[in-house]
Amino acid sequence: MDQQLTTRPGRYAADGFVDGSRPSAGTVAEPRMGRSGTISTVAHRISFTDHGLDRDGRLRGRPEVECATRVIELSAGPVEYRLDKRGPGAVLMLHGGHMRAGLPLGEEVFADAGYTVLAPSRPGYGRTPLTTGTSPDRFADVLTELCGALGLGPVASVVGQSAGGPTAVALAARHPDTVQRLILQSAVGLAPWPDRRTRVGGSVVFNRRTEPVTWALIHAMTRRAPGLALRLLLPDLTSRPVTELLADLSTAQRATLLDLFGHMRSGAGFSNDLRTMAAHDRSGRLAAQAAQLRQPTLVIATRSDGSVSYAHAESLAETIPNARLVTSNAPSHMIWIGDDYPAIAATITGFLTEDTP
Repeated sequence: MDQQLTTRPGRYAADGFVDGSRPSAGTVAEPRMGRSGTISTVAHRISFTDHGLDRDGRLRGRPEVECATRVIELSAGPVEYRLDKRGPGAVLMLHGGHMRAGLPLGEEVFADAGYTVLAPSRPGYGRTPLTTGTSPDRFADVLTELCGALGLGPVASVVGQSAGGPTAVALAARHPDTVQRLILQSAVGLAPWPDRRTRVGGSVVFNRRTEPVTWALIHAMTRRAPGLALRLLLPDLTSRPVTELLADLSTAQRATLLDLFGHMRSGAGFSNDLRTMAAHDRSGRLAAQAAQLRQPTLVIATRSDGSVSYAHAESLAETIPNARLVTSNAPSHMIWIGDDYPAIAATITGFLTEDTP
């Protein structure tokens, strides 16, 4: 099949890309804020379901302009992706809610180990439209075609973070020859998710019509009232008192969080995540897929996660036959910001070099 590739810079302006071109189908345009912008309480207590940072808790080498991405036309539709080529082995990153291919988060441990990193935008995020695959199963099939189109053999690991976890499990189960290992980080598992507050609140402030305004307010708040931004945004990420969490954060970690919140967008993706995760048969289908996995699996989570509870990690580790559960001491959903992350990064590196069955 003839695949068509197009390249765009990853940073968006309100009326198009910063290079002056217009957004294509599936594009989410990021608005620019004027000097008169004000912060509304609509940003209060907003749920986030995914992230990733380097092992030092910083966005190391993060440019002001996001990384360039490409769009490939596959049989199911367009997929936005970023391919950072390094060694012959490849790792497929499936980021969670409010993320997209142009944000290289949580990848440093794999890059440092010499792996090529493939990061697609899940359906509804960035320039991957919902029509490409609205469910984890459908997008798992798309990802297999993507790997083949890019000339990648079996990937050394697929990494599922938060809301990207179910798609990672589906890919490993439906296409075992494509995936050698599985890493799940703060991933949605078999326990109920989202809860009612997340489902109702998210459907209001992060639907396709409201999310541009919501994120414009959040982006402005991270620049103009950073302390307030953290106090409002962190409670949904931690089960600990937010004052305690803030007291433990270093200046660099605060800057990392603000930078992350200042670049997120939801597009149509988060609303789709809420719908698919709330489906009545989701847990049963995921449990059946998890039980049939034969790949070595590393499940990483913290008991202090206020977004995706530790019970999700326990359910995955108990159901996947070859799973090992690693408990992080991180104070929030973001396991990448924790004093023990260097040790966890070393565990990940070791896991990648273990012999597969």
